[in-house]
Amino acid sequence: MKNIYIFLLGVITTSSASSNNRTFEAIRRANRRANAKIIRTTTATQQAAQPLAIQLNNGDEQRFADKRGSFSKSLKTKDDGLVYVPAFNQMVCALQTGNPYDFNKITMGTSPVDRRLANPQAAFAYNLAGPDSWLYTMPPTPSVCSAETAGEMVELYWHALLRDVFFNDYDTDPDAADAVTDLNNLSNFKGPKINGRVTPQTLFRGTLPGDTIGPLVSQFLYLPIPYGPHPNYEGQYQEHIVPEANSPSVLNDFGTTFAEWLSLQRGESPADSITYTMDKTFIRNARDLGDYVHQDYPMQTYINAALILLNFGSAALDKNNPYITNPTQGAFTTYGTPDIIYMISVAVEVALRTAWYQKWIVHRRLRPEYFGFLVDQQIRGVKNFCLHSDVINSDAVTEILSEYGSYFLPLAYPEGSPTHPSYPAGHAVAAGAGVTILKAFFNEAFVFPKTVRPSAANDDLEEFTAPQLTVGNELNKLASNIAQGRNYAGVHYRSDGIEGILLGEKVAISLLQDEAFTSNIPFKGYSLTKFNGTKITVGPKKYVKQLRYCRS
Repeated sequence: MKNIYIFLLGVITTSSASSNNRTFEAIRRANRRANAKIIRTTTATQQAAQPLAIQLNNGDEQRFADKRGSFSKSLKTKDDGLVYVPAFNQMVCALQTGNPYDFNKITMGTSPVDRRLANPQAAFAYNLAGPDSWLYTMPPTPSVCSAETAGEMVELYWHALLRDVFFNDYDTDPDAADAVTDLNNLSNFKGPKINGRVTPQTLFRGTLPGDTIGPLVSQFLYLPIPYGPHPNYEGQYQEHIVPEANSPSVLNDFGTTFAEWLSLQRGESPADSITYTMDKTFIRNARDLGDYVHQDYPMQTYINAALILLNFGSAALDKNNPYITNPTQGAFTTYGTPDIIYMISVAVEVALRTAWYQKWIVHRRLRPEYFGFLVDQQIRGVKNFCLHSDVINSDAVTEILSEYGSYFLPLAYPEGSPTHPSYPAGHAVAAGAGVTILKAFFNEAFVFPKTVRPSAANDDLEEFTAPQLTVGNELNKLASNIAQGRNYAGVHYRSDGIEGILLGEKVAISLLQDEAFTSNIPFKGYSLTKFNGTKITVGPKKYVKQLRYCRS
């Protein structure tokens, strides 16, 4: 007699081989429905069991009655450049109540509104995949009057001054040398260093493992991207139409006069636009990279990276992928291309919702363009805003005055910053999430079979063999490139990017943990290296028994 054993929520039921097949199929479907519920409720219960995070901000919003350290762009702004405090209080009230109608009562800088606040109610959205946005915490941002913020702002001024200098030329350019000297004079600068000093090799780079190895730009922003039926011809490197260099005849830096800055702060539509070159080229300097992260969509860069890696074949896949050595099956909907693209997209979206909670509910950090206004006013003696002497006395502001005639931060985008708070950087959070998913699916130790860098003349990409570049290091560099690109444009501080990347990583790891529960094939778990260098394995765990049947 043939017997079939069904594991249903841990209970074994028996049916004879002569039983109606429809009865067996009904039991199997019921088992599936029950197991699906168990997986969903168990992962939700696990998330709900996490302790509520204690959310701390830097206290500037309570410390300063004029709200100098807080985000206020697009709100009603007085003629002296300071926010109209009742309008700021209306925004805070709406964010405290979460009532959609309270948001409609906020007094804006223009009427009718040109640039509206960027999606503050996303801070209240729930997630049906991965962790809830409110589960995680971030360190408070440095105060507007701190030495750390002063150091970040000095770096941003140098970003503006060196936007058109090729990355390749940092070791020979005199302005880059001045930037290195000025940054080394700061009392609290947290950029990368060698033997405790900023050098041309570390200038404007990230602080993650691999960031200072090889070219400043990650291979994932240079190598060809194989899109479906489109042939991946050798030498079809990534190229873009890029902005022209700023010059007296081409004004590609913005917001450097009080009148222009005030218009942007009030949320008015910009009067100017970026002037672009007619020819495509690769990313060569800070202006190019800043423009790359201007109009991109959040998942784009990490989907591109996945396609590049998939083109290298199974050797580039993570060794824990259960289909690499499977004798009869290959990956596709699970552990294959659709799964990777899906996971990148979900992780980035959930991470952005988490970032929006931190931006709007917790920190509300001022944007660098507003900090530039504070610097200008303090140096000119209009008002002492308590800004640290590291920025007030820096060589950077002296050079900015000489170049632009004011102390405002020159912005790479005509509209300046987005109309949402600065911390964390949304691009950085997306980068942390997207790169973490890529690390989970791909072999971080895999060495690129071909690598390229800018030629000495900065007019082409050339191949090189040393140093060898690994996937893990170049993924780290990619995350830093995207975060730093927004800094190069003048819309974020270094800490916005650093902490944003780490927040995105937390969200992606939680999502991977949930996803590991859904596997049917035996799976060792997702293996990856965190941004701090720690190696971890995420999952697997089983909360339900799979359907089994055997014959006797």
